[in-house]
Amino acid sequence: MSFFNFKGFGRNGKKNKNQPTNLGAPPAAAGGSLYSSPNSSTSKHSLRRTNSPTRSQHHQQQQQQPQQLGGPQQQLQLKQQQHNNVQIQQNQHQLQSQQYHDQNAAPQQNHINAQPMNEEIETQKVMFLSDPFVRTALVKGSFKTIVQLPKYVDAGEWIALNVFEFFTNLNQFYGVIAEYVTPDAYPTMNAGPHTDYLWLDANNRQVSLPASQYIDLALTWINNKVNDKNLFPTSSGTPFPQAFQRDVQRIMIQMFRIFAHMYHHHFDKIIHLSLEAHWNSFFAHFISFAKEFSIIDRKEMYPLLPLIENFESQGKII
Repeated sequence: MSFFNFKGFGRNGKKNKNQPTNLGAPPAAAGGSLYSSPNSSTSKHSLRRTNSPTRSQHHQQQQQQPQQLGGPQQQLQLKQQQHNNVQIQQNQHQLQSQQYHDQNAAPQQNHINAQPMNEEIETQKVMFLSDPFVRTALVKGSFKTIVQLPKYVDAGEWIALNVFEFFTNLNQFYGVIAEYVTPDAYPTMNAGPHTDYLWLDANNRQVSLPASQYIDLALTWINNKVNDKNLFPTSSGTPFPQAFQRDVQRIMIQMFRIFAHMYHHHFDKIIHLSLEAHWNSFFAHFISFAKEFSIIDRKEMYPLLPLIENFESQGKII
């Protein structure tokens, strides 16, 4: 049933080697910086050199002032100049107060204007919906004839066979990117910003788990199900149990959630490994089978519904 070979899967081990840097040397100054000028310098020596003449001139002016301001008329002019300086300082203080008030009021206006920008970012197309990736596939046409029940084949046998193949291929795909799914990077199991998945524990309580733990539990649970000979009988003539359809639906839903998480968070890694054609065809096959036998409700497909509708418009899913 597998339509592609996973030989050669793996992460590229080549890494960029950084050039050695001299940690002891001070960083070189950027001569062409937009904020630098030829007269400015950050060294202490140049700062002292530029400030010392100013202090010396100011000291000389203070020494010369008693000699220059000896007459009554000059003293009157000095008092008037001092009065003018006080008024100038008061005007500067009022101007600074007004600027401070304007600066405090500015963030509120920026906060209001930032909301449409955030909404615009959220509505941008994600990578797996963008060309050329959304049109990349191994199989041309649809999977309609591939997923249909063959003649003289029991429906339970056909469903069990395909579910087992889907699980095997999905497990292999996840193994390629599993090292990137860490609890720190993905503390919750989600498929985008609006869909979080909760795990049902042994006490029937819904708990939030890191994506890696959730997927490991889901794959282990599915593995136990497909290898249960009471649920997936292997002997000829053994009937399928009454709970078979219900368990198949739960298995397919869990696999869809793994699909959704990988599409939303790890599709870039799949592209890096040049596996997007395999991945898209695998997902189209999976959804075509689920639609053919009405296994997964449409509402469960919400996180990847835009992608499914795109594949339907291309004729990959019928």
